[in-house]
Amino acid sequence: MKKILTMICCLFLTVNSTMNAKTLVVYYSYTNNCHDIVQTLTSQIEADVLRIEPADKTQKYEANNYAIGTQLLNAIKAAPNDAASYPAIDPVSITDLTPYQTIIIVTPLWWSQMAAIMQTYLFHHGAEMAGKNVGLIVSSASSGISGVVNDCKRLVPDGNYFSENLWVNNSNRSNRNTLIQNWLTAINYSVVTDIKTPATRRTATGLYYSLSGQRLSQAPKRGIFIADGKKVIR
Repeated sequence: MKKILTMICCLFLTVNSTMNAKTLVVYYSYTNNCHDIVQTLTSQIEADVLRIEPADKTQKYEANNYAIGTQLLNAIKAAPNDAASYPAIDPVSITDLTPYQTIIIVTPLWWSQMAAIMQTYLFHHGAEMAGKNVGLIVSSASSGISGVVNDCKRLVPDGNYFSENLWVNNSNRSNRNTLIQNWLTAINYSVVTDIKTPATRRTATGLYYSLSGQRLSQAPKRGIFIADGKKVIR
């Protein structure tokens, strides 16, 4: 009897903790391109939003062919483990990441690297994202995002990264609503998070998934699984 009660208790805690898990969108935006991406993203999912701001708001990073931005990036590359290498940012309004199961990082690309301001935030808080689902959306003019992905994995080494990252650039920016919609589908966002999402995001009828997002060939005879976008307990 004690063993059965223990199993029921553990089952309840697993379901409850998963259902209460939340998504946090963290972003930095200099030209407002990333801000527009976040606006579109949060029209499709339910999430808290945290905007990162530099302490020094007088800098013109694009001046002289991004000379200041390049200087900031070079300082980080020279000593990536030294907090003094990273530009100062304003205190953040969300300091406890414990309630969040999923973190989506939206950042600009500077010279094929992650913007220095976002690197500062992740340097200080990346360790708190260990074991959490991590999504990455990168905005750039035309450059590829592999350098930004590498920066993110250096700063958040123990994140549970989604299978795909999203790249929004000048050639497809006007289509960002569809890009984001397709990305959320590709990473099985609704299955992993079980947060309120549009009906088009939910698991199709007759498909079954584990809580980790793995496709199942049939409904399990016992345990917890996802069917039609909802948790089922047997």
